[in-house]
Amino acid sequence: QVQLVQSGGGLVQAGDSLRLSCAASGRRFSSYAMGWFRQAPGKEREFVAALSWSGSSTYYADSVKGRFTVSRDNAKNTVYLQMNSLKPEDTAVYYCARHSDGSYANTASYDYWGQGSQVTVSS
Repeated sequence: QVQLVQSGGGLVQAGDSLRLSCAASGRRFSSYAMGWFRQAPGKEREFVAALSWSGSSTYYADSVKGRFTVSRDNAKNTVYLQMNSLKPEDTAVYYCARHSDGSYANTASYDYWGQGSQVTVSS
């Protein structure tokens, strides 16, 4: 029974920053890679970012590279998504997930998901 609890969503203006948090209940948090996905209204869930189990390797979608940063604090069983220079196109529900196997960019590669955080960026 693994639970991922998200926090940090909200309503911001274009150009602002926001940080999402994802706290895991499991004791082997550091043994898993973690990912972030987002889903806008009427669109499919898409890959945003991921990081390796050690936190030494990160991966980003082209749409967010250079603006978003994924990190983790294993002592706190928490992963973060720092979002800078936010754009209206970033508006979506953001989900953290625990990686199981396969490609980081595929939703099927993850076995546990957070409840989602709404991020709304106004023009």
